[in-house]
Amino acid sequence: MADKAPSWLKPVVDYAPLVIFVAAYAAGGLMTATAALMISTALVLVVSLALTGKVPIVPLVTALVVGVFGGLTLWLNDETFIKMKPTIVYVLFSAVVGGGLLFGRIFLKSLFGEALGLDDHGWWRLSIRFALFFLAMAVANEIIWRSFPTNWWVLWKVPGSIILTLAFMVCQMPLIQRHSRGERK
Repeated sequence: MADKAPSWLKPVVDYAPLVIFVAAYAAGGLMTATAALMISTALVLVVSLALTGKVPIVPLVTALVVGVFGGLTLWLNDETFIKMKPTIVYVLFSAVVGGGLLFGRIFLKSLFGEALGLDDHGWWRLSIRFALFFLAMAVANEIIWRSFPTNWWVLWKVPGSIILTLAFMVCQMPLIQRHSRGERK
């Protein structure tokens, strides 16, 4: 068991299942992609556990939702469930981040505290923005899977939602810089 995770582990845990999902979709359709997503999600968590002795909470929650909704998709042969999975994950994240604020808890600080080092006001503002962003992503997922063909939804999921998330993060840089404990202005 390593004390520190290898630098390649987080991107693999976060993105390998999505890449495998898209490749499996291209090769065999949504049911094949759903099975591949379920298997690859479980495998990356096992790799993370083997290398670090722990499983990161966000990928674990995602894996649980993938297991439930992917399982329903395959069992009932109904793609609706896997298409709803991102909505459920986004709503859960929004509720945890936003709900935590209602109880005086800043959960983002627990996840990113060492990396960002913000003052409390910065954490509070960033948490509100994340909660609203996750809620907007849930609404967008619902609109897209209900209004467009499956091919479009897959493109929304990968790379669309990833690109929007990265763009959102980049847009948070001014707030992060303003509230950084090292460079407070």
